Amino acid sequence: MTRYIFVTGGVVSSLGKGITAASLGAILEARGLSISMIKLDPYLNVDPGTMSPFQHGEVFVTADGAEADLDLGHYERFVGSSRPGRDSNFTTGRIYNAVIGRERRGGYLGATVQVIPHVTDEIKRSVLLGAGDADVCITEVGGTVGDIESLPFLEAIRQMGLEMGRENVAFVHATLVPYVATSQEIKTKPTQHSVKELRSIGIQPDVLVCRSELALPDEQRRKIALFTNVPESAVFSARDMDDLYAIPIELRSQGLDEVLTRQFGMDLPTADLSEWEQVVEAGRNCEGQVTVAMVGKYMDLRDSYISLNEALGHAGRRSGVKVRVRHIESEQVEEEGVDCLAGVHAVLVPGGFGERGIEGMVRAVTHAREKEIPYLGICLGMQVAVIEFSRNVTGLKDANSSEFEAGTPHPVVALVTEWVDESGQVERRDEDSDKGGTMRLGEQACQLAKGSLARREYGEPTVYERHRHRYEFNNRYLEVLKKAGLGFSGRSVDGLVEVVELPSHPWFLASQFHPEFTSTPRAGHRLFDGFVAAAVSYRQRGDLPAKAASAGGA
Repeated sequence: MTRYIFVTGGVVSSLGKGITAASLGAILEARGLSISMIKLDPYLNVDPGTMSPFQHGEVFVTADGAEADLDLGHYERFVGSSRPGRDSNFTTGRIYNAVIGRERRGGYLGATVQVIPHVTDEIKRSVLLGAGDADVCITEVGGTVGDIESLPFLEAIRQMGLEMGRENVAFVHATLVPYVATSQEIKTKPTQHSVKELRSIGIQPDVLVCRSELALPDEQRRKIALFTNVPESAVFSARDMDDLYAIPIELRSQGLDEVLTRQFGMDLPTADLSEWEQVVEAGRNCEGQVTVAMVGKYMDLRDSYISLNEALGHAGRRSGVKVRVRHIESEQVEEEGVDCLAGVHAVLVPGGFGERGIEGMVRAVTHAREKEIPYLGICLGMQVAVIEFSRNVTGLKDANSSEFEAGTPHPVVALVTEWVDESGQVERRDEDSDKGGTMRLGEQACQLAKGSLARREYGEPTVYERHRHRYEFNNRYLEVLKKAGLGFSGRSVDGLVEVVELPSHPWFLASQFHPEFTSTPRAGHRLFDGFVAAAVSYRQRGDLPAKAASAGGA
């Protein structure tokens, strides 16, 4: 029988509920349990796919092609037995979409449709669906207790606690315990009020995870326990830590899992967190540093590229070096030139949409190609690499993507419908009004060419990676670019270009897919391992002038 743990948050947002939920999942998994993870989001968007990265951060893509909340990335990085999918992220918009659709089809038999019971029943159905047959389902409720929009979710989980029994349902509440530096006091009142708000809607938390700048003293723990009706043994300190991946170890040392497994009546072996200890130790023992310039469009919010930042960190741990990411707005390269790239050991251009900042990315690619600096392009980063090579090496003046310039004379990147005729190898794809529906999403196979850099890094002939894009490399330009020296080392099963590289360059590779989504702290990712290793090699070569890359006939 599946047990359910619901993680809520209070006082302020961005407390780290997702990390808390993921860390708890990692601990319980280490005790031999299978874990499923769910995120309930109170916003009205059906999914985050059309939301601005400046507002919502990264859109995480699951293997089955769902555009999901970035917390699902944390779940997948922390919990190996949980592979989130489209039934792991439910928004208010998706819930209401289902309810209204059922009403229109006559599914409620003429009843007056209301938040209770119809919306709450749909939420409960969704949680049960996402839980599957896992031993424990951990569900994070987005937002903050007291927000109007999250009330239906809180009511639904209250009902589940009542219907399933407290031996099968546990409530974990994450709160902020602020430290006032001027008076040198730790304040518990915000946590007291947050729990009072939660109890007012019928939920008594079983566990409190108190986020604070400093470790929570025993006196404050006792005070919180007294005023919240939570046992002192179930009040946990979540102090700020310098390593994200040490959190499972810290929470396990305080006995968080013991409180919950005891409530569930589970007799389990002790958690084996040796893998996490190795990850933390690797981070602490890094020697030296490499600097990677990430030239992107959404640098004002670091969460826009959270999986990329983590993947680079994973590779750094595995290579024994500290990876310092220099986040550079691509428009800064347009305004200041490539001087802002001085001193970097590698260049990475990530994904994005729209024409803003594209020319800055192209200039960054030129700099990496000509100076033989390791280059990794991801999604849009592959497309701008193709544009740069077409213009500056192949001689296709004004080459561009039809996304950025509809009338470009050389659309080297375009919609498949723009370059494939009825006799083409790739099936024609029709546009529609659903912005999410026009995307190529989810995990797909990529076949790697023998002798290529990509094949050497992956060590396998076929890999499976996740996609999120609309525009593709235009195969009509394949032969002319190949003759000029661009390598096409990865293809989809239906002939689309997935990976390009420069054989004349020490390490230059770009993929249409997003490898960062499958990198984990324990296993890393071979492509990022190779990229960081190339950055280390470049650093070791020092500041000696690099010979100009021939790039196949520049």
